[in-house]
Amino acid sequence: MWRQPVGPGWSSLSVEGDRFYTQVQRGAEEAVSCYRVGTGKLVWRHVDAARFWESNAGAGPRGTPTLHYGRVYTFGATGILNALDAGDGAVKWSRDVPKDSETKVPGWVFASSPLVVEDLVIVAAGGRLVGYDLASGEPRWFGPKGGLGYSSPHLATIAGVRQIVLMSGPGATSLAVRDGARLWEHALPANTRIAQPALTAEGDLLLSDGEGNNLHRVAVTQGASGWTTEERWSSNGLKPYFSDFVVHKGHVYGFDGSILACIDLRDGQRKWKGGRYGHGQMILLADQDLLLVLSEEGELALVSALADRFTEMARFRAIKGKTWNHPVLVGDVLLVRNSEEMAAIRLAMPRR
Repeated sequence: MWRQPVGPGWSSLSVEGDRFYTQVQRGAEEAVSCYRVGTGKLVWRHVDAARFWESNAGAGPRGTPTLHYGRVYTFGATGILNALDAGDGAVKWSRDVPKDSETKVPGWVFASSPLVVEDLVIVAAGGRLVGYDLASGEPRWFGPKGGLGYSSPHLATIAGVRQIVLMSGPGATSLAVRDGARLWEHALPANTRIAQPALTAEGDLLLSDGEGNNLHRVAVTQGASGWTTEERWSSNGLKPYFSDFVVHKGHVYGFDGSILACIDLRDGQRKWKGGRYGHGQMILLADQDLLLVLSEEGELALVSALADRFTEMARFRAIKGKTWNHPVLVGDVLLVRNSEEMAAIRLAMPRR
């Protein structure tokens, strides 16, 4: 549909109607930009005087904007939390999260995307969650300090209780939505946590060690004496780094390093491994038993989400350059971007 240059950053794209929102670096300024889905034309841009760069990932913000009732909430690389009008980008409120939470900018900067729950917007300041009032931006609570982490707060309902799970230095920690009190913690080997957790149909959690190490299935229960966790299995058959893994029909699909893999949800045993896509990202098309994979080199691939064998069904180049950004599918339109360009691709059904 269209293709155009874009600034550095590993933010994905959030879509509402014919508009999408993303974050980029523009020289010495960090920008939140709104574009038209149909044309790629800029609608508005908000900028802050902020810049971060490091040799591994380069410049730019990592977090993805969150849309909620006419507002867009963004968390920048150096810790600026903005609430903007989704229509014109006007600032509703802004906070300096490191100052509020008494935390330092971590080595790979803040990578959390804001989570809106009830009347709160929650961000991960490294390994510490902070809850802000959605309307005013005033801090409502501060979670316990938990070491370094680069994942986002993850809303989950476990044992009938809505809670926020965060992957950080000690492992997985769950907090109460209302006041940020710790509910439970499951320790994992010391590492840098990046990948999001996932829930199974039975209510167990799938947790990554971080930085390309084991995947764990953990049962979380609540009893008379409180919350307890128990590891069901640990698998080296799928070792996520910072890429997605998904649950589908009793199996887990994801990146084992730079290669796709499938493991059995019952015991963690690997079923297959194949296809080199680098540190890519993917979307599960559950109704079609397909994985839509965006490789680290900007190639799109369709891979069968079946456990009997690895099957790549199609592959073509979508964009150029190193691609770590998560793709977004809206109807039959796929939006992709990296630090060099972005594009909208219409995925039409084949003619019969």
